[in-house]
Amino acid sequence: MTELHLWLRHESRTTERRTPVVPSDARRLVERGMTLTVEDSPQRIFPIEAYEEAGCRVAAPGSWVSAPPDTVIAGLKELPDEPAELRHRHVFFGHAYKEQPGAAALLGRFLAGGGALLDLEYLVDDEGRRLAAFGYWAGYLGAALAVLHHEGRLRTPLRPASKEELDAELAAVTGQPRTLVIGALGRSGRGARAALAVAGNEPTCWDLAETRELDRAALLEHEVMVNTVLTTRPIPPFLTDKDLDEPGRRLRTLCDVTCDVGSPMNVLPVYDTTTDWAHPVRRLREQPALDLIAIDNLPSLLPREASVDFSAALLPLLLDFETGGPWDRCLARFHQAGRELGAKEGEFRHV
Repeated sequence: MTELHLWLRHESRTTERRTPVVPSDARRLVERGMTLTVEDSPQRIFPIEAYEEAGCRVAAPGSWVSAPPDTVIAGLKELPDEPAELRHRHVFFGHAYKEQPGAAALLGRFLAGGGALLDLEYLVDDEGRRLAAFGYWAGYLGAALAVLHHEGRLRTPLRPASKEELDAELAAVTGQPRTLVIGALGRSGRGARAALAVAGNEPTCWDLAETRELDRAALLEHEVMVNTVLTTRPIPPFLTDKDLDEPGRRLRTLCDVTCDVGSPMNVLPVYDTTTDWAHPVRRLREQPALDLIAIDNLPSLLPREASVDFSAALLPLLLDFETGGPWDRCLARFHQAGRELGAKEGEFRHV
């Protein structure tokens, strides 16, 4: 493989404990000739010593800004607000292509600095299927938190755990609320169904067929709803504010795993801000009560399991980074987004 310098950055969000590359896979990259620099991070689930033992270089948190220009910077969640101009190629979940709040500003930083966003959400195969995703664990945790909250067993503030700990909590649930999983056949939907199975809950499962002609009255008959649908084009919303005020609504707990808040692609435009680990639940309606869970980094609550799975999927793609394919599609999508902002082709620097 062509020598590549990959720089694994520290996550600035304090509740983000995952990593896109775990130490065992970092060792494989180094053995294949890649230079891998890893920033020290106080919250990352894997200690920096494990990366050192794998042959990685160690750097201070946030020092990626001074990395050589041809370095590829890898992370998961949002970048810090500085520097204003981004000159590197960055691999992370940018959430910049669906008109989300802050998307234009982020793309502008890349265009100003001559860098590029290789958005992991758009790392797809020839048929548009995601090649590396946290969806299963997002669905698992979303459903788990929804059931635990509905049964009055959710302990807050939230804290990272192991799957064994979480499953013990789920197995202790005695109530069986009528539960709906929307997007039940996708990655996140499968995760949600797996968590509900541990809790002994057999949910109603809706997917494409049921959402094309969505029966809102039937939806509102469920006590718990877990939405795992991610769409790349606007579709009719699953719920609106008017629906929440329908008399006879039985829905009491709504978990939005997707968290596309602020985007025209949001299928649940009934809230305008996400929830978080400190305050995972927000009351949307008082009479009858309806609570929302909408945490945009759910898999970080099971950081080890989520990181191991994601890293395994990302590893072969990193080994073939310079050969194009999925990464070229990521780059093409970035350039398309720049043009959609009104940028001219000649304003792009070579990346």
